[in-house]
Amino acid sequence: MNKKIGILDSGIGGTTVLNEIIKLLPKEDYVYYADSKNNPYGEKSPEEIYKIVENIVEFLLKEKDCKMIVIACNTATTRCMKKLKEKYKDIPFVGTVPAIKVACDNNYKHTLVLATPSTIDSERTKELIEENRKGNQEIILISCDGLANAIETKNKEKINDILEKVKEKTKNTPIDSIVLGCTHYPLIKDEIHKFFKDVPLLDGSIGVAKEVKRQLENHNLLNTKGTGKIEFIYSKDN
Repeated sequence: MNKKIGILDSGIGGTTVLNEIIKLLPKEDYVYYADSKNNPYGEKSPEEIYKIVENIVEFLLKEKDCKMIVIACNTATTRCMKKLKEKYKDIPFVGTVPAIKVACDNNYKHTLVLATPSTIDSERTKELIEENRKGNQEIILISCDGLANAIETKNKEKINDILEKVKEKTKNTPIDSIVLGCTHYPLIKDEIHKFFKDVPLLDGSIGVAKEVKRQLENHNLLNTKGTGKIEFIYSKDN
């Protein structure tokens, strides 16, 4: 029997990652865990985030018998991935990090990174900048408090208020790329483009999908005969 791929996020944001994985791997079966009850992750302490995510991973492995875990959340990846890999050594994990490497590799000069407070403050984000920034490339980090939750709750007024403040903070900088450092943010690309017209928006979803496929191949876990079933679990319903 072919096992499923477990995907988790603090709500609906991770569906942007799920969609890209399905395009690449339509025969796989999936369990998507939307932890809306604990949204937003990005405003919690690292200890709180780890405890929440560890419990979900345990559930996906033991109750749903998943063969792989995809953390479709930048905050959970930057705060939990290393410890989870150490605890579950036999399980392949794929995480999501801000697409800073993509921005730097494409030689953008003034990249704006939008993310949750926890992702902005994480060591992993600092490492991504140190590892990838070239020469005089400018990486501007802006913490978007409350934006993921506003997207989750479809609060258009709050979304616009937050984006307006971001635009005000960067009005003197010729932004030429924006990294969407939270999987919720691709859901509001149109709104972002109202404030940053024609600026390329970068997210890591396609890269995550490719890494999922690569790891499944490496672990001989690819499902070529599945039906592409998706089971959605919402923590608010539990």
